[in-house]
Amino acid sequence: MERRDVLKRIGALSATGAVAGCLGVQEQGEGDGTDSSSDDASGDGTADDGSSGDTSTGTESGPAGSATVWYSLPDTETQAREQAIESFNSNSRHTIDGGDISDLRKKTTSAIPAGQGPASFDWAHDWVGDYAQRGFLVDQSDQLSVGMDQFTEAAAGAVQFEDQVLGLPYAAETVALVYNEEYVDEPPSSVSEMVSVMDEHHDPSNGTYGLSYPFDPYFTSAWVQSQGGYIFDPEQDPMLGLTNDATVQGLQFALDNFKPYMPNDPQYEAQAAAFADGNAAFAINGPWYLATLNEKGVDFGTAKLPSVDGGEPNPYTGIQMWYFSTGMEDDATAAAARSFIEWHVTNEDLVLQAAEEQGAIPVLSELAGSDELPSNVKAFSEAVQQGVPMPTHPKMNAVWEPYTSALIKAFNGDTDAAGAMEEAASTIRSNWE
Repeated sequence: MERRDVLKRIGALSATGAVAGCLGVQEQGEGDGTDSSSDDASGDGTADDGSSGDTSTGTESGPAGSATVWYSLPDTETQAREQAIESFNSNSRHTIDGGDISDLRKKTTSAIPAGQGPASFDWAHDWVGDYAQRGFLVDQSDQLSVGMDQFTEAAAGAVQFEDQVLGLPYAAETVALVYNEEYVDEPPSSVSEMVSVMDEHHDPSNGTYGLSYPFDPYFTSAWVQSQGGYIFDPEQDPMLGLTNDATVQGLQFALDNFKPYMPNDPQYEAQAAAFADGNAAFAINGPWYLATLNEKGVDFGTAKLPSVDGGEPNPYTGIQMWYFSTGMEDDATAAAARSFIEWHVTNEDLVLQAAEEQGAIPVLSELAGSDELPSNVKAFSEAVQQGVPMPTHPKMNAVWEPYTSALIKAFNGDTDAAGAMEEAASTIRSNWE
């Protein structure tokens, strides 16, 4: 499953609000200050695969522990995750057992309340509010040896809910502009420039298009929220902003400027294939798409989303994080899970490797937007700065499906932008009741 399909099917997204504050690095970690170099089994702190094997983030003592962690990754990322766990286990007194789970939401919602869940699991930040309110997560703010100020403000805020730290972030995701270098010499700075280029290359009768662009809530959020409107915001009154005039205007902007240059099928697979097969001038997609383009041999470049007259693109962003599950309630298990997670999210070698091989966008403050990043990933990092983290409020669960249906109807011409938004809003309010 493509990562963007994972993001689309999320359910409990929530507005993150302000960061609850920064946690200082604990001087004594989890114990009495024993030198953590004893965790390095090899003695030199270097893993066999070339990534740093130093698994310490502070000093700790106490019994060695073992912990199970779950994740659900594309095939292109699975091997790197397995290697990271192997590297940790080889250089730490703790042991981590990883499991790749095909339906992570179904498995976590059944296993965690039954006391059979993992100590931690890896997913985008959208489940934080829902899982916190259902009692699936535990606050680890007073146990961490990592300061939240090591991460970008958006990433730090995304892993917190009601003043609790419920996980640690390791990467960001959003959509950006991708351009085919056979058609486009340099990326457009504005949507109007982009339209001119799309118009030049759009020729459906010969199988070429101006734009490859899945038309769903996550992908279209940049433009729907570009005119000052919003989809959902618990800090606003009303929380649901679909029928706001500025939101409707944003949807109409997307329909006017992008739909005429896209394949007729708005679904992800059909849209993504057009650019990946070399048949479109532009694509709007996420960093997970880069591996596909590299495999296909497409000559491409990336850039942040172009500017909008009278507004600015404001896409949803996702924060990939390790959740602190109730499976961490045992002290030794919790120590093992924290040690692995803190190492995984702060190890700069791993972060840069993920950026190079998987297009992952760093959320470590030292690396976000850094010149050390591959140029295509740096462009996505800049695009993250344009956006806003997806809402994590539990009420967002009821928004995605009706809103998705509304966008498809508007795209297909079954209703206009205002009618689509009103229909979705009515269904969502009914579901809330």
